[in-house]
Amino acid sequence: MPPESWPGLALLGAALVAMWLANSPLAAVQADWLHSVGSISFRDLEISMTLASWVENLLMAIFFFYVGLELKRELLSGALSSPAKALLPFIAAASGVLFPALIFLFLTRDTAFQHGWAIPTATDIAFAIGAVSLLGRRVPMELKIFLLAIAVVDDLIAVLVIALFYSDQLHLGWLLVAMAFYVPMLILMRQRRNWHAAYLLLAMPMWGAMQLSGVNPTIAGVLAAFAIPLYGEDGRSLLMDLEQRMRPYVEYAVLPLFALAAAGAALQGGLLPALQHPVGLGIIFGLFIGKPVGIVVGTLLGSMLLRARRPGSLPAITGIGFVAGVGFTMSLFISRLAYDDASIEAVTKIGIYAGSLLSAVIGLGILFITNAGRHTSAPAERKLD
Repeated sequence: MPPESWPGLALLGAALVAMWLANSPLAAVQADWLHSVGSISFRDLEISMTLASWVENLLMAIFFFYVGLELKRELLSGALSSPAKALLPFIAAASGVLFPALIFLFLTRDTAFQHGWAIPTATDIAFAIGAVSLLGRRVPMELKIFLLAIAVVDDLIAVLVIALFYSDQLHLGWLLVAMAFYVPMLILMRQRRNWHAAYLLLAMPMWGAMQLSGVNPTIAGVLAAFAIPLYGEDGRSLLMDLEQRMRPYVEYAVLPLFALAAAGAALQGGLLPALQHPVGLGIIFGLFIGKPVGIVVGTLLGSMLLRARRPGSLPAITGIGFVAGVGFTMSLFISRLAYDDASIEAVTKIGIYAGSLLSAVIGLGILFITNAGRHTSAPAERKLD
């Protein structure tokens, strides 16, 4: 099995364990554990949250820091480093966000659940890349890079959506405190200083101030990542070094722990009620229909407007569009921000699982058929970052 698929399998395993725990005699223990409260304090300041919220706000901030490093690298030296490279996947990704949101809003019209419109808009990079890697050289490297570029832009859009639509009431004073810690990071970046400890010591209180400001604290992770210099004054890349060092911890610890905390759902009422709920239907059809339709439409429209060559045939792009409908981690995260109602929790999770599974199976099936025969004649391809 290709190494690229292992992070997705680790994430899947953690999700299955979470679902088993939530529907086992240990469900009450799991619930008590997730709702236990932990606090940190400094003089008169205190941040107190349940364990589930600590995972959501702190561990996911680490994940978003890693995502930010990846975004900056791709923007400066990777698949999005020039307008010619970036515009087509950007248009495809933007269209792939718009269509699922519209489908969700349509299916939840005249209800109180429309605030969750962003749940089916995100792509899970670990699962999507892991799924495509299972087909090996059947999928051309150009298509894999296109999927990665779409997923990276998708994450950038998700960060903006969370900052604009899923943050609490702002407290300007704490936001200014966060900025007071961020400005020195920007100065260090400007001077191209590869000082690990300095960035860490500034990022930690910035996260705390962001938590108290009302802005979702995971945004602090992205901001901190964008303050890391691509190349230091000695020519070394602190950004790439951090990305490589963090990758195994994020893929095999941070994301599985998030899945353990967030992916479990009690199914006492069975699957059918959740699949008939407007939120469940909005998520399923948003991921399974909206995502591939949006990406295909965006790719065709973008290639026509830009007069750019498409990265593959229409069936192959359709397959990539379906695979991009695997939402999982980001969809689970946004669903926790969108709804506080425990009664809707199982509905959102089942919708995410069903939509992601359908998308993965159909997408891999299309790619398998479309690229049949490539594995016998294609030369060895470089490993996808």
